[in-house]
Amino acid sequence: MSADRPTLPPVRLHSEAELARDALAAPLMARAAKLARWAEHGVPVGVGGEILQESLGAATEHLGLAAAEDGPGYAAEAWQLAVDTGLVEIEESADTDATADAGPLDDASVGTATPGEELALLTSGSPRDILDIWLGGMETVLADAVAPDLSDIADQLADGGELDLDAIDWNPEEEAELLDGILGNLYLLTALNESPDQDVPLPALAASMIVPDDMDEPTDDILEEVSEAMMRLDDQFRLLEPIGLVAYTPVDEALIEELDEDGETVRAAEPLDGEDVSRYGLVRLTPLGIYAVRARMQDAGVYAPAVGDLADKGADVLLEALPDYPEALAQAESEQWLAARTPVDAARDLLAAARGDDAHAPLRRLAAQQALSLVARDAEPALREVLDDRQLGGLARVWLAERAVPGIPEPSQDMIFWLTVDTIAAQLDTEDEEATAELHELVRSLTDQHSGFFETAWRVDHPATADVLEAMGRLHPDKKAAKEARKAAFKARSRQAG
Repeated sequence: MSADRPTLPPVRLHSEAELARDALAAPLMARAAKLARWAEHGVPVGVGGEILQESLGAATEHLGLAAAEDGPGYAAEAWQLAVDTGLVEIEESADTDATADAGPLDDASVGTATPGEELALLTSGSPRDILDIWLGGMETVLADAVAPDLSDIADQLADGGELDLDAIDWNPEEEAELLDGILGNLYLLTALNESPDQDVPLPALAASMIVPDDMDEPTDDILEEVSEAMMRLDDQFRLLEPIGLVAYTPVDEALIEELDEDGETVRAAEPLDGEDVSRYGLVRLTPLGIYAVRARMQDAGVYAPAVGDLADKGADVLLEALPDYPEALAQAESEQWLAARTPVDAARDLLAAARGDDAHAPLRRLAAQQALSLVARDAEPALREVLDDRQLGGLARVWLAERAVPGIPEPSQDMIFWLTVDTIAAQLDTEDEEATAELHELVRSLTDQHSGFFETAWRVDHPATADVLEAMGRLHPDKKAAKEARKAAFKARSRQAG
Protein backbone atom coordinates (compact mmCIF):
# COMPACT_ATOMS: atom_id res chain seq x y z
CA MET A 1 0.00 0.00 0.00
CA SER A 2 1.44 3.38 -0.94
CA ALA A 3 2.44 5.75 1.84
CA ASP A 4 0.20 8.56 0.63
CA ARG A 5 -3.06 6.60 0.83
CA PRO A 6 -5.65 7.69 3.40
CA THR A 7 -4.86 6.92 7.02
CA LEU A 8 -8.57 6.93 7.83
CA PRO A 9 -11.52 5.64 5.83
CA PRO A 10 -13.82 8.32 4.42
CA VAL A 11 -17.07 9.37 6.01
CA ARG A 12 -20.32 10.67 4.58
CA LEU A 13 -21.02 14.22 5.63
CA HIS A 14 -24.41 15.86 5.61
CA SER A 15 -24.60 19.16 3.74
CA GLU A 16 -23.54 22.28 5.62
CA ALA A 17 -27.15 23.49 5.53
CA GLU A 18 -28.36 20.29 7.21
CA LEU A 19 -25.55 20.41 9.77
CA ALA A 20 -26.27 24.06 10.54
CA ARG A 21 -29.91 23.18 11.22
CA ASP A 22 -28.75 20.39 13.54
CA ALA A 23 -26.43 22.83 15.32
CA LEU A 24 -29.23 25.33 15.92
CA ALA A 25 -31.49 22.54 17.15
CA ALA A 26 -28.97 21.14 19.65
CA PRO A 27 -30.62 21.71 23.06
CA LEU A 28 -27.69 23.54 24.65
CA MET A 29 -27.12 25.76 21.61
CA ALA A 30 -30.83 26.55 21.29
CA ARG A 31 -31.00 27.56 24.97
CA ALA A 32 -27.88 29.70 24.65
CA ALA A 33 -29.37 31.54 21.67
CA LYS A 34 -32.67 32.03 23.49
CA LEU A 35 -30.92 33.53 26.50
CA ALA A 36 -28.81 35.77 24.27
CA ARG A 37 -31.97 37.26 22.80
CA TRP A 38 -33.43 37.54 26.29
CA ALA A 39 -30.42 39.71 27.24
CA GLU A 40 -31.61 42.46 24.90
CA HIS A 41 -32.23 44.90 27.76
CA GLY A 42 -29.02 43.99 29.57
CA VAL A 43 -28.28 41.35 32.18
CA PRO A 44 -25.93 42.06 35.09
CA VAL A 45 -23.09 39.52 35.29
CA GLY A 46 -20.25 38.65 37.61
CA VAL A 47 -16.58 37.90 37.02
CA GLY A 48 -16.09 35.88 33.84
CA GLY A 49 -19.56 36.79 32.62
CA GLU A 50 -21.37 34.30 34.84
CA ILE A 51 -25.02 34.97 35.39
CA LEU A 52 -25.86 36.17 38.89
CA GLN A 53 -28.28 34.39 41.19
CA GLU A 54 -30.77 37.22 41.01
CA SER A 55 -31.01 36.75 37.22
CA LEU A 56 -30.63 32.98 37.12
CA GLY A 57 -34.20 32.37 38.24
CA ALA A 58 -35.55 34.62 35.51
CA ALA A 59 -33.33 32.92 32.93
CA THR A 60 -34.53 29.51 34.07
CA GLU A 61 -38.13 30.69 33.84
CA HIS A 62 -37.51 32.13 30.36
CA LEU A 63 -36.21 28.75 29.17
CA GLY A 64 -39.27 26.98 30.56
CA LEU A 65 -37.10 24.97 32.96
CA ALA A 66 -38.44 26.23 36.27
CA ALA A 67 -40.09 22.89 37.00
CA ALA A 68 -37.04 20.85 36.02
CA GLU A 69 -35.04 19.36 38.87
CA ASP A 70 -31.78 20.87 37.59
CA GLY A 71 -33.38 23.75 35.69
CA PRO A 72 -31.06 26.42 37.12
CA GLY A 73 -28.05 24.27 36.25
CA TYR A 74 -29.20 23.92 32.65
CA ALA A 75 -29.80 27.66 32.46
CA ALA A 76 -26.35 28.44 33.86
CA GLU A 77 -24.71 26.08 31.33
CA ALA A 78 -26.62 27.68 28.46
CA TRP A 79 -25.68 31.17 29.63
CA GLN A 80 -22.00 30.25 29.86
CA LEU A 81 -22.11 28.86 26.33
CA ALA A 82 -23.64 32.11 25.13
CA VAL A 83 -20.75 33.99 26.76
CA ASP A 84 -18.07 31.63 25.40
CA THR A 85 -19.38 31.73 21.83
CA GLY A 86 -19.92 35.49 21.66
CA LEU A 87 -23.70 35.24 21.49
CA VAL A 88 -23.63 37.77 24.31
CA GLU A 89 -20.96 40.38 24.92
CA ILE A 90 -19.93 41.83 28.25
CA GLU A 91 -19.50 45.51 28.93
CA GLU A 92 -17.59 46.00 32.16
CA SER A 93 -18.88 48.45 34.72
CA ALA A 94 -16.96 51.63 35.38
CA ASP A 95 -16.28 50.53 38.97
CA THR A 96 -15.13 47.03 37.98
CA ASP A 97 -12.00 47.17 40.11
CA ALA A 98 -13.85 48.13 43.24
CA THR A 99 -16.51 45.52 42.67
CA ALA A 100 -13.98 42.82 41.92
CA ASP A 101 -12.27 43.51 45.27
CA ALA A 102 -15.40 42.29 46.97
CA GLY A 103 -14.64 38.80 45.67
CA PRO A 104 -16.45 36.59 43.18
CA LEU A 105 -18.42 34.80 45.87
CA ASP A 106 -20.23 38.00 46.85
CA ASP A 107 -22.45 37.71 43.74
CA ALA A 108 -21.72 41.32 42.79
CA SER A 109 -22.19 42.64 39.27
CA VAL A 110 -19.03 43.63 37.40
CA GLY A 111 -20.63 44.20 34.05
CA THR A 112 -23.65 43.96 31.79
CA ALA A 113 -24.32 41.37 29.09
CA THR A 114 -26.17 42.24 25.90
CA PRO A 115 -26.62 40.34 22.60
CA GLY A 116 -23.32 39.93 20.77
CA GLU A 117 -22.50 40.21 17.08
CA GLU A 118 -22.43 36.44 16.71
CA LEU A 119 -26.12 36.18 17.60
CA ALA A 120 -27.17 37.87 14.36
CA LEU A 121 -25.20 35.29 12.39
CA LEU A 122 -27.49 32.54 13.67
CA THR A 123 -30.28 34.00 11.55
CA SER A 124 -28.53 36.00 8.82
CA GLY A 125 -25.21 34.20 8.49
CA SER A 126 -24.24 31.34 6.20
CA PRO A 127 -24.37 27.70 7.31
CA ARG A 128 -20.57 27.86 7.71
CA ASP A 129 -20.93 30.87 10.04
CA ILE A 130 -23.37 28.91 12.19
CA LEU A 131 -21.13 25.86 12.23
CA ASP A 132 -18.11 27.94 13.24
CA ILE A 133 -20.05 29.32 16.21
CA TRP A 134 -21.22 25.82 17.12
CA LEU A 135 -17.69 24.41 16.86
CA GLY A 136 -16.49 27.07 19.30
CA GLY A 137 -19.23 26.08 21.71
CA MET A 138 -18.46 22.40 21.24
CA GLU A 139 -14.81 23.02 22.22
CA THR A 140 -16.03 24.71 25.40
CA VAL A 141 -18.20 21.73 26.26
CA LEU A 142 -15.33 19.33 25.55
CA ALA A 143 -13.15 21.31 27.92
CA ASP A 144 -15.87 21.09 30.58
CA ALA A 145 -16.16 17.35 30.01
CA VAL A 146 -12.52 16.74 30.95
CA ALA A 147 -12.54 19.18 33.90
CA PRO A 148 -12.24 17.81 37.44
CA ASP A 149 -15.17 17.38 39.79
CA LEU A 150 -15.92 20.88 41.08
CA SER A 151 -17.12 19.52 44.43
CA ASP A 152 -13.64 18.12 45.09
CA ILE A 153 -12.06 21.49 44.27
CA ALA A 154 -14.60 23.30 46.45
CA ASP A 155 -13.77 21.01 49.37
CA GLN A 156 -10.07 21.78 49.05
CA LEU A 157 -10.63 25.54 48.87
CA ALA A 158 -13.17 25.46 51.70
CA ASP A 159 -10.58 23.85 53.95
CA GLY A 160 -8.28 26.77 53.27
CA GLY A 161 -5.81 24.63 51.36
CA GLU A 162 -4.21 25.12 47.96
CA LEU A 163 -5.50 23.46 44.84
CA ASP A 164 -3.82 20.04 44.49
CA LEU A 165 -4.72 18.27 41.24
CA ASP A 166 -2.88 15.12 42.26
CA ALA A 167 -5.03 14.83 45.38
CA ILE A 168 -8.23 14.76 43.29
CA ASP A 169 -6.75 12.19 40.90
CA TRP A 170 -7.03 14.38 37.82
CA ASN A 171 -4.49 14.80 35.05
CA PRO A 172 -5.76 17.29 32.45
CA GLU A 173 -3.57 15.93 29.63
CA GLU A 174 -4.53 12.31 30.29
CA GLU A 175 -8.23 13.19 30.52
CA ALA A 176 -8.15 15.13 27.24
CA GLU A 177 -6.12 12.38 25.53
CA LEU A 178 -8.56 9.70 26.65
CA LEU A 179 -11.61 11.60 25.41
CA ASP A 180 -9.89 12.45 22.12
CA GLY A 181 -9.03 8.78 21.69
CA ILE A 182 -12.58 7.71 22.45
CA LEU A 183 -14.02 10.18 19.94
CA GLY A 184 -11.44 9.03 17.40
CA ASN A 185 -12.46 5.39 17.90
CA LEU A 186 -16.12 6.31 17.55
CA TYR A 187 -15.29 8.15 14.34
CA LEU A 188 -13.40 5.15 12.96
CA LEU A 189 -16.22 2.75 13.85
CA THR A 190 -18.71 5.07 12.16
CA ALA A 191 -16.58 5.25 9.01
CA LEU A 192 -16.20 1.48 8.83
CA ASN A 193 -19.84 0.73 9.58
CA GLU A 194 -22.29 0.66 6.69
CA SER A 195 -24.97 1.86 9.10
CA PRO A 196 -23.87 5.16 10.70
CA ASP A 197 -26.74 4.92 13.20
CA GLN A 198 -25.40 1.83 14.95
CA ASP A 199 -24.80 2.35 18.67
CA VAL A 200 -21.57 1.28 20.35
CA PRO A 201 -21.75 -0.27 23.86
CA LEU A 202 -19.91 1.89 26.36
CA PRO A 203 -17.93 -1.00 27.94
CA ALA A 204 -16.58 -2.03 24.54
CA LEU A 205 -15.65 1.57 23.74
CA ALA A 206 -13.81 1.98 27.04
CA ALA A 207 -12.05 -1.36 26.54
CA SER A 208 -10.88 -0.27 23.09
CA MET A 209 -8.73 2.40 24.73
CA ILE A 210 -7.43 0.38 27.67
CA VAL A 211 -7.21 -3.36 26.94
CA PRO A 212 -3.96 -4.10 25.03
CA ASP A 213 -4.49 -5.64 21.58
CA ASP A 214 -2.27 -8.61 22.43
CA MET A 215 -4.02 -9.40 25.72
CA ASP A 216 -6.19 -12.52 25.31
CA GLU A 217 -7.75 -12.37 28.77
CA PRO A 218 -7.87 -9.00 30.56
CA THR A 219 -6.60 -9.03 34.13
CA ASP A 220 -8.74 -7.87 37.03
CA ASP A 221 -6.69 -4.68 37.22
CA ILE A 222 -7.33 -3.94 33.56
CA LEU A 223 -11.04 -4.65 33.96
CA GLU A 224 -11.18 -2.37 36.96
CA GLU A 225 -9.53 0.34 34.88
CA VAL A 226 -12.09 -0.23 32.12
CA SER A 227 -14.92 0.05 34.64
CA GLU A 228 -13.56 3.34 36.00
CA ALA A 229 -13.11 4.72 32.48
CA MET A 230 -16.64 3.66 31.59
CA MET A 231 -18.09 5.59 34.52
CA ARG A 232 -16.01 8.64 33.59
CA LEU A 233 -17.19 8.41 29.99
CA ASP A 234 -20.77 8.16 31.21
CA ASP A 235 -20.37 11.54 32.88
CA GLN A 236 -18.67 13.01 29.82
CA PHE A 237 -21.20 11.80 27.27
CA ARG A 238 -24.03 13.16 29.41
CA LEU A 239 -22.35 16.57 28.97
CA LEU A 240 -21.64 16.12 25.27
CA GLU A 241 -25.12 15.04 24.20
CA PRO A 242 -26.88 18.43 24.72
CA ILE A 243 -24.45 20.18 22.34
CA GLY A 244 -25.37 17.62 19.65
CA LEU A 245 -22.02 15.83 19.42
CA VAL A 246 -23.30 12.36 20.37
CA ALA A 247 -26.52 10.43 20.78
CA TYR A 248 -26.25 8.75 24.15
CA THR A 249 -28.18 6.25 26.23
CA PRO A 250 -26.72 6.68 29.74
CA VAL A 251 -25.65 3.88 32.04
CA ASP A 252 -28.64 2.61 34.00
CA GLU A 253 -28.66 4.36 37.38
CA ALA A 254 -29.80 1.14 39.04
CA LEU A 255 -26.81 -0.64 37.55
CA ILE A 256 -24.44 1.99 38.95
CA GLU A 257 -25.96 1.47 42.39
CA GLU A 258 -25.56 -2.30 42.01
CA LEU A 259 -21.92 -1.92 41.06
CA ASP A 260 -21.29 0.42 43.98
CA GLU A 261 -22.92 -1.93 46.45
CA ASP A 262 -21.36 -5.17 45.20
CA GLY A 263 -17.98 -3.79 44.23
CA GLU A 264 -18.29 -5.58 40.90
CA THR A 265 -16.26 -4.76 37.82
CA VAL A 266 -17.84 -4.33 34.39
CA ARG A 267 -16.68 -7.27 32.30
CA ALA A 268 -16.23 -5.19 29.17
CA ALA A 269 -14.30 -7.90 27.36
CA GLU A 270 -17.22 -10.33 27.66
CA PRO A 271 -20.18 -10.05 25.24
CA LEU A 272 -23.38 -8.72 26.73
CA ASP A 273 -26.72 -10.00 25.55
CA GLY A 274 -29.20 -7.72 23.80
CA GLU A 275 -31.22 -7.08 26.95
CA ASP A 276 -28.22 -6.13 29.08
CA VAL A 277 -26.18 -4.10 26.64
CA SER A 278 -28.28 -0.94 26.80
CA ARG A 279 -28.01 -0.86 30.61
CA TYR A 280 -24.27 -0.31 30.26
CA GLY A 281 -24.66 2.72 28.01
CA LEU A 282 -24.87 3.13 24.23
CA VAL A 283 -23.29 5.91 22.20
CA ARG A 284 -22.81 7.02 18.62
CA LEU A 285 -21.63 10.14 16.87
CA THR A 286 -24.37 12.25 15.33
CA PRO A 287 -23.89 13.64 11.80
CA LEU A 288 -22.88 16.86 13.53
CA GLY A 289 -20.48 14.88 15.70
CA ILE A 290 -18.88 13.25 12.67
CA TYR A 291 -18.38 16.69 11.15
CA ALA A 292 -16.88 18.05 14.38
CA VAL A 293 -14.49 15.17 15.07
CA ARG A 294 -13.30 15.26 11.46
CA ALA A 295 -12.67 19.01 11.76
CA ARG A 296 -10.64 18.46 14.93
CA MET A 297 -8.62 15.70 13.27
CA GLN A 298 -7.89 17.92 10.30
CA ASP A 299 -6.76 20.70 12.65
CA ALA A 300 -4.39 18.16 14.21
CA GLY A 301 -2.90 17.35 10.80
CA VAL A 302 -4.69 14.01 10.29
CA TYR A 303 -5.89 13.18 6.77
CA ALA A 304 -9.58 12.42 7.25
CA PRO A 305 -11.30 12.22 3.85
CA ALA A 306 -15.00 12.67 3.21
CA VAL A 307 -17.06 11.37 0.33
CA GLY A 308 -16.92 13.96 -2.43
CA ASP A 309 -13.39 15.13 -1.70
CA LEU A 310 -12.15 13.56 -4.95
CA ALA A 311 -14.85 14.94 -7.26
CA ASP A 312 -12.52 17.57 -8.69
CA LYS A 313 -9.39 15.38 -8.70
CA GLY A 314 -7.95 13.43 -11.60
CA ALA A 315 -8.85 9.82 -12.36
CA ASP A 316 -5.40 8.73 -11.15
CA VAL A 317 -6.11 10.13 -7.67
CA LEU A 318 -9.56 8.51 -7.61
CA LEU A 319 -8.27 5.05 -8.58
CA GLU A 320 -5.45 5.27 -6.06
CA ALA A 321 -7.88 6.02 -3.23
CA LEU A 322 -10.90 3.80 -3.99
CA PRO A 323 -9.34 0.45 -3.00
CA ASP A 324 -9.06 1.69 0.59
CA TYR A 325 -12.73 2.72 0.75
CA PRO A 326 -15.53 0.46 2.02
CA GLU A 327 -17.63 -0.72 -0.92
CA ALA A 328 -20.63 1.54 -0.30
CA LEU A 329 -18.45 4.63 0.12
CA ALA A 330 -16.33 3.74 -2.91
CA GLN A 331 -19.51 3.69 -4.98
CA ALA A 332 -20.69 7.00 -3.50
CA GLU A 333 -17.31 8.62 -4.20
CA SER A 334 -17.32 7.28 -7.76
CA GLU A 335 -20.84 8.55 -8.37
CA GLN A 336 -19.89 12.08 -7.32
CA TRP A 337 -16.74 11.96 -9.45
CA LEU A 338 -18.70 10.74 -12.49
CA ALA A 339 -21.42 13.36 -12.01
CA ALA A 340 -18.88 16.10 -12.75
CA ARG A 341 -17.98 14.63 -16.17
CA THR A 342 -19.63 13.36 -19.33
CA PRO A 343 -19.75 9.55 -19.62
CA VAL A 344 -17.28 9.44 -22.51
CA ASP A 345 -14.79 11.79 -20.87
CA ALA A 346 -15.05 9.97 -17.55
CA ALA A 347 -14.51 6.59 -19.19
CA ARG A 348 -11.49 7.80 -21.16
CA ASP A 349 -9.92 9.31 -18.04
CA LEU A 350 -10.50 6.15 -16.00
CA LEU A 351 -9.10 3.89 -18.70
CA ALA A 352 -6.02 6.05 -19.14
CA ALA A 353 -5.37 6.09 -15.39
CA ALA A 354 -5.83 2.31 -15.19
CA ARG A 355 -2.85 1.56 -17.43
CA GLY A 356 0.49 0.54 -15.99
CA ASP A 357 2.82 -2.32 -15.09
CA ASP A 358 3.62 -1.21 -11.53
CA ALA A 359 2.71 -3.31 -8.49
CA HIS A 360 -0.55 -1.41 -7.82
CA ALA A 361 -1.75 -1.32 -11.43
CA PRO A 362 -3.99 -4.43 -11.11
CA LEU A 363 -5.77 -2.85 -8.14
CA ARG A 364 -6.21 0.39 -10.08
CA ARG A 365 -7.75 -1.53 -12.97
CA LEU A 366 -10.11 -3.30 -10.59
CA ALA A 367 -11.13 0.08 -9.16
CA ALA A 368 -11.56 1.42 -12.70
CA GLN A 369 -13.75 -1.54 -13.60
CA GLN A 370 -15.93 -0.90 -10.55
CA ALA A 371 -16.22 2.82 -11.34
CA LEU A 372 -16.94 2.10 -15.02
CA SER A 373 -19.80 -0.15 -13.98
CA LEU A 374 -21.61 3.04 -12.92
CA VAL A 375 -21.04 4.84 -16.23
CA ALA A 376 -23.93 5.26 -18.64
CA ARG A 377 -23.99 3.42 -21.96
CA ASP A 378 -23.13 6.72 -23.67
CA ALA A 379 -19.50 5.89 -22.83
CA GLU A 380 -19.46 3.05 -25.39
CA PRO A 381 -17.09 4.84 -27.83
CA ALA A 382 -14.42 5.17 -25.14
CA LEU A 383 -14.58 1.46 -24.34
CA ARG A 384 -14.41 0.45 -28.00
CA GLU A 385 -11.26 2.53 -28.40
CA VAL A 386 -9.32 0.18 -26.10
CA LEU A 387 -10.55 -3.20 -27.34
CA ASP A 388 -7.10 -3.99 -28.78
CA ASP A 389 -5.24 -2.74 -25.72
CA ARG A 390 -3.55 -5.64 -23.91
CA GLN A 391 -4.20 -4.16 -20.45
CA LEU A 392 -7.67 -2.75 -21.02
CA GLY A 393 -9.23 -4.82 -23.80
CA GLY A 394 -10.50 -7.51 -21.43
CA LEU A 395 -12.30 -5.22 -19.02
CA ALA A 396 -13.67 -3.20 -21.97
CA ARG A 397 -15.25 -6.37 -23.37
CA VAL A 398 -16.75 -7.18 -19.97
CA TRP A 399 -18.30 -3.69 -19.80
CA LEU A 400 -19.73 -3.91 -23.32
CA ALA A 401 -21.04 -7.45 -22.81
CA GLU A 402 -22.81 -6.48 -19.58
CA ARG A 403 -24.75 -3.88 -21.57
CA ALA A 404 -25.52 -6.30 -24.40
CA VAL A 405 -23.75 -4.07 -26.90
CA PRO A 406 -23.65 -5.83 -30.32
CA GLY A 407 -20.53 -6.43 -32.36
CA ILE A 408 -18.05 -7.21 -29.59
CA PRO A 409 -15.03 -9.05 -31.05
CA GLU A 410 -14.03 -12.28 -29.34
CA PRO A 411 -10.98 -11.88 -27.08
CA SER A 412 -7.84 -13.86 -27.79
CA GLN A 413 -6.76 -16.59 -25.38
CA ASP A 414 -3.77 -14.45 -24.42
CA MET A 415 -6.08 -11.60 -23.43
CA ILE A 416 -8.33 -13.91 -21.41
CA PHE A 417 -5.40 -15.32 -19.45
CA TRP A 418 -3.84 -11.88 -19.00
CA LEU A 419 -7.12 -10.54 -17.58
CA THR A 420 -7.38 -13.56 -15.29
CA VAL A 421 -3.88 -13.01 -13.89
CA ASP A 422 -4.54 -9.29 -13.53
CA THR A 423 -7.81 -9.90 -11.67
CA ILE A 424 -6.20 -12.32 -9.21
CA ALA A 425 -3.25 -9.96 -8.71
CA ALA A 426 -5.67 -7.17 -7.79
CA GLN A 427 -7.43 -9.33 -5.24
CA LEU A 428 -4.10 -10.37 -3.73
CA ASP A 429 -3.38 -6.68 -3.16
CA THR A 430 -6.54 -6.08 -1.13
CA GLU A 431 -7.11 -6.82 2.54
CA ASP A 432 -10.87 -7.18 2.12
CA GLU A 433 -12.10 -10.45 3.67
CA GLU A 434 -14.92 -10.82 1.17
CA ALA A 435 -12.48 -10.43 -1.73
CA THR A 436 -10.23 -13.07 -0.16
CA ALA A 437 -13.14 -15.52 0.03
CA GLU A 438 -13.99 -14.80 -3.61
CA LEU A 439 -10.36 -15.40 -4.53
CA HIS A 440 -10.41 -18.89 -3.00
CA GLU A 441 -13.48 -19.74 -5.07
CA LEU A 442 -11.97 -18.26 -8.24
CA VAL A 443 -8.75 -20.27 -7.86
CA ARG A 444 -10.67 -23.52 -7.53
CA SER A 445 -13.10 -22.81 -10.37
CA LEU A 446 -10.31 -21.88 -12.80
CA THR A 447 -8.62 -25.24 -12.51
CA ASP A 448 -11.96 -27.09 -12.50
CA GLN A 449 -12.95 -25.47 -15.81
CA HIS A 450 -9.53 -25.52 -17.49
CA SER A 451 -7.58 -28.73 -17.04
CA GLY A 452 -4.47 -27.24 -18.62
CA PHE A 453 -4.70 -23.87 -16.91
CA PHE A 454 -1.26 -23.87 -15.30
CA GLU A 455 0.49 -25.09 -18.45
CA THR A 456 -0.73 -21.96 -20.23
CA ALA A 457 -0.79 -19.50 -17.35
CA TRP A 458 2.96 -19.48 -16.68
CA ARG A 459 3.53 -18.05 -20.16
CA VAL A 460 1.30 -14.99 -19.55
CA ASP A 461 3.28 -11.80 -20.10
CA HIS A 462 2.17 -10.06 -16.91
CA PRO A 463 4.50 -8.69 -14.18
CA ALA A 464 2.51 -10.52 -11.48
CA THR A 465 2.23 -13.93 -13.18
CA ALA A 466 4.72 -15.70 -10.89
CA ASP A 467 3.24 -14.13 -7.75
CA VAL A 468 -0.28 -15.09 -8.81
CA LEU A 469 0.70 -18.71 -9.48
CA GLU A 470 2.52 -18.96 -6.17
CA ALA A 471 -0.59 -17.66 -4.43
CA MET A 472 -2.74 -20.20 -6.26
CA GLY A 473 -0.38 -22.88 -4.99
CA ARG A 474 -1.01 -21.71 -1.44
CA LEU A 475 -4.77 -21.27 -1.83
CA HIS A 476 -5.83 -24.29 -3.86
CA PRO A 477 -7.46 -26.97 -1.68
CA ASP A 478 -6.36 -29.83 -3.98
CA LYS A 479 -2.76 -30.90 -3.28
CA LYS A 480 -2.10 -32.03 -6.85
CA ALA A 481 -3.35 -28.75 -8.33
CA ALA A 482 -1.42 -26.77 -5.72
CA LYS A 483 1.77 -28.59 -6.74
CA GLU A 484 1.12 -27.82 -10.43
CA ALA A 485 0.64 -24.16 -9.51
CA ARG A 486 3.98 -24.03 -7.70
CA LYS A 487 5.75 -25.64 -10.65
CA ALA A 488 4.12 -23.15 -13.02
CA ALA A 489 5.21 -20.29 -10.74
CA PHE A 490 8.81 -21.54 -10.92
CA LYS A 491 8.64 -21.61 -14.73
CA ALA A 492 7.14 -18.11 -14.81
CA ARG A 493 9.84 -16.72 -12.54
CA SER A 494 12.55 -18.38 -14.62
CA ARG A 495 11.01 -16.93 -17.78
CA GLN A 496 10.90 -13.44 -16.27
CA ALA A 497 14.50 -13.72 -15.07
CA GLY A 498 15.62 -14.81 -18.53
